[in-house]
Amino acid sequence: MERIEAPEYEFTDQFDIMDRIAAKNSLRPVPPKAKVDTYGCQQNEADSERLRGMLSRMGYVFTQDEFEADVVVVNTCAVREHAEMRILGNVGALSHAKKARRDMIIAICGCMVQQKHMVEKIKKSYPYVDLVFGTHELQNFPELLERLLKPKRRRVFSVSDAQGRISEGIPVHRDRGVKAWLSVMYGCNNFCSYCIVPYVRGRERSRLPENIFAEAREIIASGYRDITLLGQNVNSYGKDLNSGVDFAYLIEEINKIEGEFVIRFMTSHPKDATRRLFETMASCEKAARHIHLPFQAGNNRVLKAMNRGYTKEEYLDLVSMAREIMPDIVLTSDVIVGFPGETDEEFEDTLDVLERARFDSLFTFIYSKRKGTPAADLPDPFTRQEKQVRFDRLLELQNRISAEKHAQYVGKTVRVLIDGEGESGEYNLSSRTSGGRLVHLMGDKALIGSFVDVEITDSTTWALFGNIL
Repeated sequence: MERIEAPEYEFTDQFDIMDRIAAKNSLRPVPPKAKVDTYGCQQNEADSERLRGMLSRMGYVFTQDEFEADVVVVNTCAVREHAEMRILGNVGALSHAKKARRDMIIAICGCMVQQKHMVEKIKKSYPYVDLVFGTHELQNFPELLERLLKPKRRRVFSVSDAQGRISEGIPVHRDRGVKAWLSVMYGCNNFCSYCIVPYVRGRERSRLPENIFAEAREIIASGYRDITLLGQNVNSYGKDLNSGVDFAYLIEEINKIEGEFVIRFMTSHPKDATRRLFETMASCEKAARHIHLPFQAGNNRVLKAMNRGYTKEEYLDLVSMAREIMPDIVLTSDVIVGFPGETDEEFEDTLDVLERARFDSLFTFIYSKRKGTPAADLPDPFTRQEKQVRFDRLLELQNRISAEKHAQYVGKTVRVLIDGEGESGEYNLSSRTSGGRLVHLMGDKALIGSFVDVEITDSTTWALFGNIL
């Protein structure tokens, strides 16, 4: 798939439309309101920041109440069936707001509606939805919205299979705070047999380094202290640029920017994780000592059926390499339980990986069938109940390991970034270590956004507790 850098004039047209809408909105006695709901991954969060950026440019202010919103945008996820059912349930609930305000515009965008069968479902079952647009049409949102603002508006469906484009210059509206998302690439070339992402996000497209660095400097100058570099597979960054630039280079260059901040990234694919990446993380003082490295299953037959591109042994070698280079590395991962055809004996290999890798924490899922993926056609003889038994065993083992690893922090002094208000009783502040471990603290809210040293006094399976020194 050819990579295309969208010409500057193409988005200039969208700015003209935004300014036309803003001029009309400025004549209203009260600024119109918009609500953007986001489901799914951090890339969706970053896309929603661009949707809010365009809405803000068009003169909208933001609300969390759909009954007072003039425009509601639902940015969707397609990774698991549960996410889609939840989204459709919440879209169904919007019918009440639409009845109360007939002129409200309801838009659905993102990964879920990049699937043709979901577009047809919305057409037939959700007639009050005005606008549907896919992942490749985000930059055209102002044009699509303007069609609906005309007196005799008709429903708009814009789901294109066009892939390989990079659109720069889209305005961004980030919430005030400590953390910021920074997309460095889009799409995925891996085609894991269970995953819908390559079909809804398209092929890998890397942003030009100079555009990434410019946005990074802007983020840091705006006061953000926790920057996450995003991509469906960040450590394959640059392969489509043919310029010798790789993901480790991005970390090195962003690390040189003046200021006190931490660089995080996700998600990494084990087949593309390299010694150079680990050594770069170790040598860059602002790089977080954390890597999220999904292994998904521990059995080699299952890994091959998943099209993951590595073996259990190769994955464990990567873990050993990372810990050799960075003894203090925090390692997290993803696991799918109950992939079609996975036996009880094969599942034991997954538990063995947990015992040997000793992850700090895991994101765990029971396999979710995705229409259009190769795995959806595989025989699957095990029931949901049988898979749940395995899932519970997995959680029990990982919770024990997480509790043991967290207990090792007690009595130690660690540096953390205070990133927000706490929700744990008397502990009114939340913070994160370089490795991403949650630490509950007590202190002045004015410290939010500051790096401080804390002594860890207690721990649970899921968090640490400490005193600011």
